[in-house]
Amino acid sequence: MARPISTCCACVVKGDRLLLIERANEPSKGNWSFPGGRIELGETILEATRREVREETGLEIEPLALFQVYDHIVRDDASAIQFHYIVHYVRAAYLHGELHAQDDATQASWVTESELAHLPMHPFVRETAVRLLRGTGASAEDSAHACAPDPSR
Repeated sequence: MARPISTCCACVVKGDRLLLIERANEPSKGNWSFPGGRIELGETILEATRREVREETGLEIEPLALFQVYDHIVRDDASAIQFHYIVHYVRAAYLHGELHAQDDATQASWVTESELAHLPMHPFVRETAVRLLRGTGASAEDSAHACAPDPSR
C-alpha cells in the first residue's frame, strides 16, 4: 500500500528576495518552487532542509522553524492519486555560498515579489512566497488552509 511521502521546503528570505528554484523533475517539473525534497530515513526535518538546499542550490542555510505544513496531492484525469506529499515549509536563514542550480533544479534565483507574477508555480507556492516576502506569518487560518484538501484534485 502506497503512503504519503514526507518532504521539506526551505523558505529563505534575503532582504527583499526569496530563494526559489525551477523543478527539473515531476511532480511540478518546469514550475518554480522552494528548494527541498524528500526527508530521508533517520533525518530530521531541519537536517533534510539544510541538505536539500545545499544539493539544489549550493548554498548553506540555517533552518530556523517550521512555517507551515501542506498536503500536495496530484491526481490524473481519472482522479487516481499520482503523488501525495506532506510538505513541511521551514523558515531558514541564508549563511553563505554562491547560488547555482544543481541536482533537481534547472534554475535557481533570488526572486522579488514583482518577479513572482512571471514565474509558473502552484498557487499555494505563490501565496506562501508572497506572505514570506511581506513578512506575514502563518496564522491559524493559514494553517487550516494548508491542512485542507488540495483544491486542484
